Amino acid sequence: MTTPTTASFTVPAQQDSLAHGESSGCRAVPLHHHASWSAEPPAWGLGTMLAHVGTATDPATGAITTPIHLSTAFGHPGLRESTGYDYTRTASPTRDVLQDALARLDAGTAAFALSSGMAAVQLAVETLAPYGGRVVALEDLYGGTYRYLQVLAEEGAYDVDFVIGEEGLRGALKNPASLVMIETPTNPMMAEIDIERVAGWAHAAGALLVVDNTFYTPVVCRPLERGADVVVYSATKYLGGHNDVMAGAVVVADPELGERLMYRLNTTGATLGPFDCFLLLRGLKTLSLRMKRHEANALLVAEFLEASEHVSRVLYPGRSGMVSFDPADDVDIAVFLETVRVFTFAESLGGVESLVTCPSVQTHADVPPATRAAYGLTDRLLRLSVGIEDAEDLVADLRQALEAAATSGSD
Repeated sequence: MTTPTTASFTVPAQQDSLAHGESSGCRAVPLHHHASWSAEPPAWGLGTMLAHVGTATDPATGAITTPIHLSTAFGHPGLRESTGYDYTRTASPTRDVLQDALARLDAGTAAFALSSGMAAVQLAVETLAPYGGRVVALEDLYGGTYRYLQVLAEEGAYDVDFVIGEEGLRGALKNPASLVMIETPTNPMMAEIDIERVAGWAHAAGALLVVDNTFYTPVVCRPLERGADVVVYSATKYLGGHNDVMAGAVVVADPELGERLMYRLNTTGATLGPFDCFLLLRGLKTLSLRMKRHEANALLVAEFLEASEHVSRVLYPGRSGMVSFDPADDVDIAVFLETVRVFTFAESLGGVESLVTCPSVQTHADVPPATRAAYGLTDRLLRLSVGIEDAEDLVADLRQALEAAATSGSD
């Protein structure tokens, strides 16, 4: 399987039988357009590659920014002939540019842009795990992923084993499995999982390894280079970076897996629309810069929280911009959430604005309390998505909110 096409407007080989052979009986006719990303790219650093995402993909006009192709249908030059595009569910010029970029950024052979992060998880699980197969998953995952896998288990679609940490994974993978789902760092406990080690256990058990890399992005970690088979993202988060687009992404190392995912995605249709593709391309251009700022700010925030008398526990892996912490018993959580001003009490992450989330009542509310407690997720734990504001303002905001909440709690 080749990397999905950019603006060459020629259907890639893996789509030919699917989109224009068996289904429509059309033959792709090149329009002789060439994009800088259609050939092998130069040996650029990741920051340079990101800055040039989508650049020079429209040689006909010389547009620096990738055009938004809103058309849902595309005319054919003649009977059984195609420009490479028939119907936007199967392929879109704007989406192809995005998918090409996503594949290259994660060193994959193919990538797919979907309507949400959960659509990406669903595509990976239901395409790659056979019905009735055994799925091994960390309990400390995004609450929506846990809920989805739990529903599949209750319906009898899969035998799902939820485990805690690497020891749990190692024990569970002594027996055969179909698919392993992990998130690293874990969400929201921020425990790092050794991808290479888990990949060895998974493959020995006959399973594919799927890694949710939403918190780290390709700037911090490339799971495919560490032995993972599939990477999934809620691209709504850091990849988009501006809290203005909902999207998901799947990237694969093996072309055969890409073929299977492409067929399923074309069949089910949860593809990302052209305008959202444009927004995600725009966000990617500053990803490297943003991640550096997120990380620098998060480190300072974590250091402040560690030193605060109003905080009992801080969880930070030392990378990316996600920090979790437990306020001390004297802090009124509700008052704290009402008092923050730079941080916004909201249920997301990865944007330029700083957010604070209470997982037990938001992202992980559907995880049973006993399950949450088993891996350390208390009802008081707060998760920070540290943005790109001035670090001094972030620290000052947390200080005043903790002090106000602690005073209220003592009253």
